Amino acid sequence: MIKRLFNKYYSHRFLSRWITFTFDLSVVVAAYFMALFMRYIISPAEYHWYIFEVILIALIYAMAFFKTNTYIGIIRHTGIRDITKILKATSFAFILLIAVEYVVQHFHLIHNFSMSVGVLIVHFAFCNFILISSRIIIRTIYSGIIEQESSKQIAVLIYGAGSAGMLTRSALQQDVKQNYRIIGFIDDNKSKINKSIDGIKVYSPIQALDEKFITNHHISQMILAIPSIDKERRRRIIEQALELKLIVKNVPPAEDWINGQLSVNQIHEIKIEDLLGRPPIVLDNNQVKEELRNKVVLITGAAGSIGSELVRQVLLYHPARLILVDQAESALFDLQSELKLSKKYIEVIDRAVFIVANIREKARIKQIFDIYKPQIVYHAAAYKHVPLMEDNPYEAVMVNVFGTINIADLAVEYKVDKFVMISTDKAVNPTNVMGASKRIAEIYTQSLSNGTTRFITTRFGNVLGSNGSVVPLFKKQIENGGPITITHKDIMRYFMTIPEACSLVLEAGAMGNGGEIFVFDMGQPVKIYELAKKMIQLSGLKPNIDIQIKEVGLRPGEKLSEELLNDGENVIHTPHPKILVANVKTYQPDEIAVMMYELGQALIENDAYRLVSIMKKYVPEYKSNNSIFSILDEEPQPLAL
Repeated sequence: MIKRLFNKYYSHRFLSRWITFTFDLSVVVAAYFMALFMRYIISPAEYHWYIFEVILIALIYAMAFFKTNTYIGIIRHTGIRDITKILKATSFAFILLIAVEYVVQHFHLIHNFSMSVGVLIVHFAFCNFILISSRIIIRTIYSGIIEQESSKQIAVLIYGAGSAGMLTRSALQQDVKQNYRIIGFIDDNKSKINKSIDGIKVYSPIQALDEKFITNHHISQMILAIPSIDKERRRRIIEQALELKLIVKNVPPAEDWINGQLSVNQIHEIKIEDLLGRPPIVLDNNQVKEELRNKVVLITGAAGSIGSELVRQVLLYHPARLILVDQAESALFDLQSELKLSKKYIEVIDRAVFIVANIREKARIKQIFDIYKPQIVYHAAAYKHVPLMEDNPYEAVMVNVFGTINIADLAVEYKVDKFVMISTDKAVNPTNVMGASKRIAEIYTQSLSNGTTRFITTRFGNVLGSNGSVVPLFKKQIENGGPITITHKDIMRYFMTIPEACSLVLEAGAMGNGGEIFVFDMGQPVKIYELAKKMIQLSGLKPNIDIQIKEVGLRPGEKLSEELLNDGENVIHTPHPKILVANVKTYQPDEIAVMMYELGQALIENDAYRLVSIMKKYVPEYKSNNSIFSILDEEPQPLAL
């Protein structure tokens, strides 16, 4: 009952800062009269003789309060910082009053003016005691009220009893929207285990991450507050907590805190990226910096998942000009708005040029090359959704092949220094139209690498969080109550994060000399079924109980596992241990010319089967899987005699 009334009339209302300021100043005045009474045992009738001193003291303390902003804090959430501000303000005022008393007495500036140093000391002590204790009392009353209904509390464990753990505890205790009850800290440091920090016990991982302990204390969440923990150890802790059906949250690095302070809103749930189990790839940023600084860079597909992250990273290397080309008007506008609002890009955003254009229209793209004369091109524009392209081979070839030809030919014409093409692992032993179209684009760009422009290709697997990734789909399905749909229980994919993939593209582009197809060490492939299970657990739910996982069968063109090398291809090592060069088959110029002519004719005829059959002719490893085009792979049967 008390809590309901409190929530209704007070929990979301806060005292005006001027009321707090008036209260603090009243304390200063009252404390001075109390000090006079304690020091001289004078009666209240004699207080009027000290009115001048009271006014001076009030003015000086008011100035100190203004200087240190003691009055702007929320009293119910008083913490160490607020108390420190009060001590700074009262100390500043006390020292200034002593100085004023000395100057006035030494130079006889004011007749019959005298402030006793003893009174000022007692006054200083009274002020600190009343100002600090009043705030602590209000905070204690507030905490007591919101803790009355323990059934509505969220029981939490904080993993990490260091400085980040202390700040996490403080942020949770100050949250007005949720009622957190901190059961304890977890820490690996043996010297801290079984001790208490501010009344909260520190447990070992064995003690706390135990099913009986979790059940007895009704714990529902664990917050990771160890920023420096290594990735493998972090993954094991998260998985252990998920097995105990805990919601796991994470404290961001200190550099990401708002104004240097941690708030509950910044403590987010663990992302699936944290459970990949692959160590991050260390990059040589200096080489990329030398490559991009003061250059004119053009990025196609700039509003897409990969393209937009390339934009974010390239801008930080201070290019002379960055040309962003995409046909998706709304997505390009959203990216433009994001970059303009971000403090990170405030110094370089004026170097970005946002252009709506379609790479299929060569005249329009030529106009862009003519105006800006790019020195480096990152070609990320492509159609990437496998089932859609299986139904629309015309568009796949028009954009992924002939769109690439337009950009590549213009790169040669305008003597671009480097052309970096973003390819895919689906171009390897392709089983679908999309993958085959990207392989043909690889073949064409490689054939141009003997000229002034250096053509470089990068191949990698799926990126987490991209528009075509299963992760956003699974999130939506979980939000809708399930089921999560997977195509096959044994399907496996390589994964990396979007920022990591784009960083590798930049580094591979910087080290490339032309003609290479770079492949990245993607770590171990991930079972999509296991990925779905972990995402359900991260949501605090139980796989196949709260959220069902349903197998729906392979989609057109899909295969169980992706590869990074074609049959017969091998790799050459580079100075970077995670970046390799594929030793691929080369094509003769006349063979490529015939291939493009035949593809062009098939597009004019708008015959999907003829188009795909030509793709299979020039990419012999292309074998359709679960597709209407599988019929083209069947061996012709001998005629019966």
